[in-house]
Amino acid sequence: MKKFLSVILLTAILSCGSALAVPIPLRGVVEGFYGTPWTFEDRADIIDFCRQNNFNSYIYAPKDDPYHREQWRKPYPADKLAEIKSLVAFAKKNNVRFIFAVSPGLDLNYKGDKGEEDFNSMIKKLDAMYKIGVRDFAIFFDDLKDDKGRHHEDGKLQAEFLNRVQKNLRGKYKDVAPLIMVPTEYFYLDMVKGDKIKPYTKDLAENLDSRIVILYTGRGVVCDGITDKELAEVNKIFGREVGVWWNYPVNDYPLTPDGNRNVKLALGAIEKLPTAKMTAIFFNPMQQVQLSKVSLATGAIYANNPASYDQINAWNKVLNEQFGFLAPYMKIFAEHSRHMENSWAKVGEPDAIEFATDASNLLYDFGKKTFIDFAPLERKIIEIERAADILLTKLPQKYLSECKPQLEQLKRIANADKVALESLKAGKLDPRLKILREEISANEKQAVLSEEAARKFIDDVIKVLDEQNKPKRKKK
Repeated sequence: MKKFLSVILLTAILSCGSALAVPIPLRGVVEGFYGTPWTFEDRADIIDFCRQNNFNSYIYAPKDDPYHREQWRKPYPADKLAEIKSLVAFAKKNNVRFIFAVSPGLDLNYKGDKGEEDFNSMIKKLDAMYKIGVRDFAIFFDDLKDDKGRHHEDGKLQAEFLNRVQKNLRGKYKDVAPLIMVPTEYFYLDMVKGDKIKPYTKDLAENLDSRIVILYTGRGVVCDGITDKELAEVNKIFGREVGVWWNYPVNDYPLTPDGNRNVKLALGAIEKLPTAKMTAIFFNPMQQVQLSKVSLATGAIYANNPASYDQINAWNKVLNEQFGFLAPYMKIFAEHSRHMENSWAKVGEPDAIEFATDASNLLYDFGKKTFIDFAPLERKIIEIERAADILLTKLPQKYLSECKPQLEQLKRIANADKVALESLKAGKLDPRLKILREEISANEKQAVLSEEAARKFIDDVIKVLDEQNKPKRKKK
């Protein structure tokens, strides 16, 4: 009978094997953005969020914490050390690994007396963290290029330094996990030249302790997904399963000609990541901690079972859970603020695809002078304006404090879209439209969204009607 039941159980497991969740072993959030670091309360909140969403790790690596990067040799002041100690204890209570990171690459010495001094400074820094409860450590060597895009790092020396740090820590402390590191050439297109592996990456791969976990960001710093094949290529380079540092929803890079950061919110779902086995994944969030949770929660669904992840279902589920009765309005807002792109970055689903399609079709019909159905786009514009109004009045303050400029900008865009539509109906440009566009442009220093959808429609209508109403040149 026991044998019979065992056969039934095994058959059941095999029959639904594709549905069994296989979580990525290390999965969580890396506070690794440029800009004002999170507060103690923000970090405690995110650690609690990790627990709730079955993330098991948080990496402390704020780029603009001076003791993490620029002044890494200096010990944390007593008050900051006490904060970190409290966070470590809170993380342990919530079964979340608190991973303490240092980024020494700006001025780390590897050789001679100065090299020995720097090694000892690093060990002293990490020993102090061990004493307050940290058991997981990371050392990052990213973003070390000069103004001409060059770096002067030596992969062999980096590997030897990391190996020595790991040997020291794990020799003294039996409960310390293997190190995590980020290389200087941390994205694929920077690791290779043509079909050859570049010297730094080759030397690092050949000399780095096989137990050290490597994180990389994909083909680029911020890129449009990672395929299983691309992941396999990087695994082959390093001779191990690498992990992923995913730069979404982080928004600390410029999206405007003025070079302003944090002006667009990344409110989409995690998408286009591997289903193949990997050792770790960490999502880099926005400075806006509460609104980061939209994308991060979809990332948690992905990380807990990559093979069955459905980004649309995950996104809808998260919006409903986080915003309740406001979810339909939040979805409209988020649809217009999920794609991040500049000259070197591209990630996230396109903004407001249906709006962009309807607008394009309408302008095509207008140009052909065929029957024009204004109703679909008109409905969408009304919905956008209503969503912005409702969110501005009913969204809880913890969210509103992070997105009020963007909601106000969305309302301006919807208002201008209405005037643009009226202009098309009348067949001539309403003078108000250019004034409204200037107002929107002036506010793009602090709020950007829907650049290729609702925002683009304004410019497209102005262009079409300006061209149509240009005086025709007489033929000679």
